[in-house]
Amino acid sequence: MAADPTQQQQQQLAVLLGQDPAEFETLISHLMSSTNEQRSEAERVFNLCKQAHPDALVLKLVHVLQASPRPDSRTMSVILLRRQLDSSLWARLSPSTHSSLKSALLSSLHSESSSKSMSKKLCDTVSELASSLLPDNQWPDLLPFMFHCVSSDNPKLQESALFIFAHLAHYIASQAMLPQLTTLHSVFYRCLSSADVRIAALTASVNFIQCLTSPSHRDMFQDLLPLMMQTLTEALNSGQEATAQEALELLIELAGTEPRFLRRQLVDVVGSMLQIAEASSLEEGTRHLAIEFVITLAEARERAPGMMRKLPQFIHRLFAILMTMLLDLDDDPEWHTADTENEDAGETSNYGFGQECLDRLSISLGGNTIIPVASELFPSYLVAPEWQKHHAVHIALAQIAEGCSKVMVQNLEQVVSTVLNSFQDPHPRVRWAAINAVGQLSTDLGPNLQEKYHQRVLPALAGAMDDFQNPRVQAHAASAVLNFSENCTPDILVPYLDGIVSKLLVLLQNGKQMVQEGALTALASVADSSQEQFQKYYDAVMPYLKAILVNANDKANRMLRAKSMECISLVGMAVGKDKFRDDAKQVMEVLMSLQGSEMEADDPTTSYMLQAWARLCKCLGQDFLPYMNVVMPSLLQSAQLKPDVTITSADSDGEIDEDDDRCNCCKVK
Repeated sequence: MAADPTQQQQQQLAVLLGQDPAEFETLISHLMSSTNEQRSEAERVFNLCKQAHPDALVLKLVHVLQASPRPDSRTMSVILLRRQLDSSLWARLSPSTHSSLKSALLSSLHSESSSKSMSKKLCDTVSELASSLLPDNQWPDLLPFMFHCVSSDNPKLQESALFIFAHLAHYIASQAMLPQLTTLHSVFYRCLSSADVRIAALTASVNFIQCLTSPSHRDMFQDLLPLMMQTLTEALNSGQEATAQEALELLIELAGTEPRFLRRQLVDVVGSMLQIAEASSLEEGTRHLAIEFVITLAEARERAPGMMRKLPQFIHRLFAILMTMLLDLDDDPEWHTADTENEDAGETSNYGFGQECLDRLSISLGGNTIIPVASELFPSYLVAPEWQKHHAVHIALAQIAEGCSKVMVQNLEQVVSTVLNSFQDPHPRVRWAAINAVGQLSTDLGPNLQEKYHQRVLPALAGAMDDFQNPRVQAHAASAVLNFSENCTPDILVPYLDGIVSKLLVLLQNGKQMVQEGALTALASVADSSQEQFQKYYDAVMPYLKAILVNANDKANRMLRAKSMECISLVGMAVGKDKFRDDAKQVMEVLMSLQGSEMEADDPTTSYMLQAWARLCKCLGQDFLPYMNVVMPSLLQSAQLKPDVTITSADSDGEIDEDDDRCNCCKVK
């Protein structure tokens, strides 16, 4: 008669956890199997052991860790131990198992000499277990063991102890350990002076300093900073850039969380970082990290206000370094022939990083610090023969505008003249960059720029739309019209509408989709800004918009069709229901047809159509009611997502902020 299944399992576990270690080692090897079936069965049996005999299981894992001749089994055992040692299992283990496990982990760590990877896994397991035991003083042997290891002459033991110190820094820096600060200081000082364990010592000391809550306690470790920097410089001098990058990442972490720790030696530290950033022989990654350190310090203004502003000579150097990065740009032919505005052919990681850092630096330090530096450097770039230098100035202006807006508004004449002069530059990428700057400045310096310089900026953008040899320049000029008009009142815009609308209609008929999309977006924005004043152009514009909506059917034109929906709905809202009513019916029929068709998940039509429905509803009011049965299913489906469209009743309590540009609020009256 067959045994009861539970009896079978008990017999299987008895063999597995019995005297013969080979049975358990076989289970360990099966847990590492590449065969799904064998591994799944081993996991089932292992989990049975964990539920029924947790003490025996842990002791078996300890035995494999200490006695197995197979390195892979020993490694797997420590991985499994770490996975099992959550609070729920620990509470089920007997005190003797607790003691055996803690002793075995420290013993294995002390004797491990063959594998750095195994030492690391042991340190991880010890750290994880200690983080739950130390607060209640349930592992009194651990800290003496760590001090013993870190004081030994064995670099591997020193490194292991430092690794655990780093992981347990929060506990070690607590009130209970304050009497040990002097001892810890001498430990870190000695280990930072040792070439074998410098990085481990840097990790531990940085983690520890960040966990100290008292400035006076942090000051006790001030004299470690030169040794920390020495870890970095000696790694660079010996060509160990990977180690240097690891050191830089730790120092960046310290600069972000405890910038005041650096203040007494700020000149030396920042000077060293800029020297690294200027060293063209070093890897890009190393130089970028050195710059990241200085930018991080600049951004830590809440923790250390004004600290970087006191070093104007370094700000000049840093700005010059970032401008040089913007020169790392190739005139790739693909940029000129690109089908989309997003094509970044020729741009390098240096170029992108330089842009990002200029933005962050200007926001951190502000216009009073940055603009004098920029004003000193830009003139030499603008008279240089290289097109990249002209390009760099306009990219930089766009990047610093947000952070420096208050100061730039006071110098608008110079800023606008600098940018518009480059609209005539012989190189199309410079013209593109100047147009890009106008677009960004229109956002960051508006409405001042629009009010004072519309008579220069709008004609310049209209002229740039005639650059038929360079579609990217044309498309970008249309995009800049969008930026300009968003901060523009109708009385400023209306005198220019004849010229702008006629140019945009020409671009709509251009064969380049990127140009057509730019023109549609610009027309939508111009209509939205000029409102009923746009009625004059309605009859000329709407036929083109409807033609695109109807004919842009293939996959390559999905965004073009989506943009036409956006433009039509915004034009309809601008001119009002009476003017739009006849065309609205045709547009609604097309949208209803699209609504019923199958669309791919990445088709932008869906989201654009929902927003278009909301605008059409707002425009048509009661006339929209016949279409509600078509629109509502999609709206209900989209309600599961973060809404772009919200329909409310006219007498709602107004909880939705009508100035919130994240959603369209549509009231049905």
